[in-house]
Amino acid sequence: MTDQTVSSLRPRRGHPKGRDLSPVALVTLRALLGDERVQPGLRQRDQLLEHLHAIQDAHGYLSMIELRALAAYMNLPMAAVYETATFYAHFDVIHDGETPPPDTTVRVCDSLSCQLAGAAQLKAKLDAGFDPETVRVLRAPCMGRCDSAPVVEIGHHHVQFATPEGVEAIVDTGHFHPEAILWQRLDTYQKEGGYQLLAECRAGSIGINALMTTLESAGLRGLGGAGFPTFKKWQFVRQEPGPRYCVINADEGEPGTFKDRYHLEKSPHQFLEGALISAWAIEAQALYIYLRDEYPGLNRVLREAIAEIERAGLSEAGYIVLRRGAGAYICGEESALIESLEGKPGKPRHRPPYVAQQGLFGRPTLVNNVETVYWIAPIWHRGADWFAKQGRNGRSGLRSFSVSGRVKHPGVHLAPAGITLRELIDEYCGGMAEGHQLSAYLPGGASGGILPASKADIPLDFDTLQDHGSFIGAAAVIVLSQQDNLQAVATNLLAFFADESCGQCTPCRVGTEKMLTLLERDDWDVGQLTRLAQVMQDASICGLGQAAPNPVLGLLKDFRAELAQQQIIVSDAANHVSERGTP
Repeated sequence: MTDQTVSSLRPRRGHPKGRDLSPVALVTLRALLGDERVQPGLRQRDQLLEHLHAIQDAHGYLSMIELRALAAYMNLPMAAVYETATFYAHFDVIHDGETPPPDTTVRVCDSLSCQLAGAAQLKAKLDAGFDPETVRVLRAPCMGRCDSAPVVEIGHHHVQFATPEGVEAIVDTGHFHPEAILWQRLDTYQKEGGYQLLAECRAGSIGINALMTTLESAGLRGLGGAGFPTFKKWQFVRQEPGPRYCVINADEGEPGTFKDRYHLEKSPHQFLEGALISAWAIEAQALYIYLRDEYPGLNRVLREAIAEIERAGLSEAGYIVLRRGAGAYICGEESALIESLEGKPGKPRHRPPYVAQQGLFGRPTLVNNVETVYWIAPIWHRGADWFAKQGRNGRSGLRSFSVSGRVKHPGVHLAPAGITLRELIDEYCGGMAEGHQLSAYLPGGASGGILPASKADIPLDFDTLQDHGSFIGAAAVIVLSQQDNLQAVATNLLAFFADESCGQCTPCRVGTEKMLTLLERDDWDVGQLTRLAQVMQDASICGLGQAAPNPVLGLLKDFRAELAQQQIIVSDAANHVSERGTP
């Protein structure tokens, strides 16, 4: 056989591997995003999520044609663009040949607080009331409005205390009540002494050591959940060589949590001053704010507030970078958040190194929570003692409790650290809701465990709940009553963790799904559940998998009688046969 014959037998594609780039799609993309040939910064990898948001906002979904154009636009492999786009819940990727989603999407929050308020029944009625070809009805995780449950999102507008009739009327008419946020403007904040501390820090009249000593004396800790002393975190980052970055985590996705939204709505400039002081403290090259996508109103507020301080010369243009999340609870973990800021799927990093050593763009990075930096200026002006003496029951400081569930007045309640649940309900929430008696509560959201009413007199603070298999976290308190089904509570929480697992590690990816399956049975095998919980706690990469079993372990420890009343058989039998047929 000749070489010419062999050559003639080879299959010929007629075009290179992969899919052809549409020149029209690239031109359209440049019209939407800007010309990357003129503005090379548009090609930087950390712009990827922003570009995906822009396309999604413009068209309602991401087609493969657009993703291929975006890959060429950014000079990235198509695999990298596709992996990132499909990781986040708020991006709708439509493959070639698939029908795009309807113009209208209705998302019904199915977090625990909304479930208690009837979200499942609401979704069922909406499913029955809309034509699926014109209106898509989906379930969605916590939207950060637990005090006004049930909550529905239509497009990028939120409907609080939602009813089927109200949602249908909005879809039919297209009329929304705009999300009005009456926030404190720059001139008002400055008249009250705002940005004075920042100016004195920059001028050198207040030194970094004096400020850190004040924060240490006040006992200010990370209020996003971990509770690490703020001054120590600053010290750790400062000791690393520059350049350094400062990142603010405003992606509060823990079910039951909405305190950061409350503070940002109340006084965005108090937050921004604290954030800029934090950036000054570590001599940050830039300040990044990562805001959850469920807060579109706050996105507008922060952009306007940042523009105000730039015009006033309080911050250089572009120094503060505001970025949108895209619907991934895991990005509340600091290293996953940084991965997301870099334009990648938000998967936690293996540690060490810690983000204080190698964080954003591989540089030392300070990551603080919204509420943590919110308190910096008031603590300095009023004194460390003012803040520290606010506590109760031997604790110190103030806590912003996000309270939802079976209370008369849910909402964010600023109360002394160390207050008990019973005191919090009676003094701040107006008591239990009519017809409800306290049965259980979650002191720290979905991951903080679950405690019985008999433990409602434990001080709520860092380091007070660990002995009871729980923790306060971000102080997201969800109150349950005798009318609530504990199996439904447990399955709701584990379904959330199973949905939100990033899938990077097997103990979390498989463990959450397996635990959910076990909880859906009417016979709970304590041995299987506790062994599975131990593996998840010991071997998961990050806090999601480590904390996911907490509410289940709490139920097994303190709620045997209640589970029996609800016809759940809790079995301790060692010879129970598992699904695989082995003891």
